[in-house]
Amino acid sequence: MEQATSDSGWRGSPEGWLEAAYDCLLESGVESVKILPLAKRLNLSRTSFYWFFKDREELLGALIARWREKNTGNLVKQSEAYAETLAEAMLNVFDCWLNKDLFDSQFEFAVRSWALQSPDILAEVQAADQARIEAIGRMFVRFGYDEGPADVRARTTYLVQIGYISMQSTEDIALRMKRIPDYIAIYTGEIPRKRELDRFFARHGYKPD
Repeated sequence: MEQATSDSGWRGSPEGWLEAAYDCLLESGVESVKILPLAKRLNLSRTSFYWFFKDREELLGALIARWREKNTGNLVKQSEAYAETLAEAMLNVFDCWLNKDLFDSQFEFAVRSWALQSPDILAEVQAADQARIEAIGRMFVRFGYDEGPADVRARTTYLVQIGYISMQSTEDIALRMKRIPDYIAIYTGEIPRKRELDRFFARHGYKPD
């Protein structure tokens, strides 16, 4: 039993290999996600990789599964979260853009860059885009919009954010928070109530002047 524990420590863990792959993907793109460089990064033997993954392709598949679960899964959940008004529902979605635990924008950018050189990953990204837009569209329908206008508003909401990510746009947090009420009003046609904004700001540790 002691030997098994020792071997397990020496080989690392699937989570450790996946985290190293994630770091390499964000730093240098998918071409850098290779077994030997990952082994060196983790100070492990190359052969220890094969205790956890069949090959590099399986590791890359695990990366995509992680991206799909985190970014798409959480966005869908946020669009379905309880809200009294459409403005509040949109603020729930906006949590994704400000909380890396819900939506990892750097990961999103890296996967979209990867999709430029892989038809399979492009298909994954297109499927994710469709699922996310449909989820936001259902949110609008839930609050009384017909399907056509709901789809257009969902696309506007989502594609603007993807544009932010693709452009690697950065904003001062105070400026971004100041713009939130106007974004909500434009996307939903509703002006968010003060208590809704207060709850949103509090969730993100922001205190308006």
